Amino acid sequence: MVRPGKEFYTVRGYALLRQDDNVLTPSMEDYLEMAYRLGKDKGYTRMGDLAEALHVQPPSASKMVQKLAEMGFFNYEKYGVIEFTDLGRETGEYLLQRHETIEKFLIMIGVKQNILEDTEKMEHNISDETYQMIILFLEFMQQNVQWQEMYKKFAAEDAH
Repeated sequence: MVRPGKEFYTVRGYALLRQDDNVLTPSMEDYLEMAYRLGKDKGYTRMGDLAEALHVQPPSASKMVQKLAEMGFFNYEKYGVIEFTDLGRETGEYLLQRHETIEKFLIMIGVKQNILEDTEKMEHNISDETYQMIILFLEFMQQNVQWQEMYKKFAAEDAH
């Protein structure tokens, strides 16, 4: 039975509801995050490196980078380097931090397999509120090591 005031949707349905709020698709986020990962120290990356890191063909990467450049995230000329705009650098940094935070959360709760896959699936589908609460939870656990130990012991006992 569905509680009054609660409406349920498929994952795709929730994405459609938020499509006006979220100009970046999950694929665009992946490109931005990886470009930032590859070029954060230099301020740029190369198309071939990005395509290789994402396991896509260079023409596919080029098409996506051109879209992201049109949206103001990159400065890019065909066959040139991919340079970040201020917006691209800020967004890339946020996306990488979100990825790393979710990965840390999964490790902290004891996930041992498919961490990268689960992180990839989760990062594109959580609200900002949930993300902020994960950050808060991680900070709490880092400041309260005794709670970490209690949880690890509890999880180990539950596994038997």
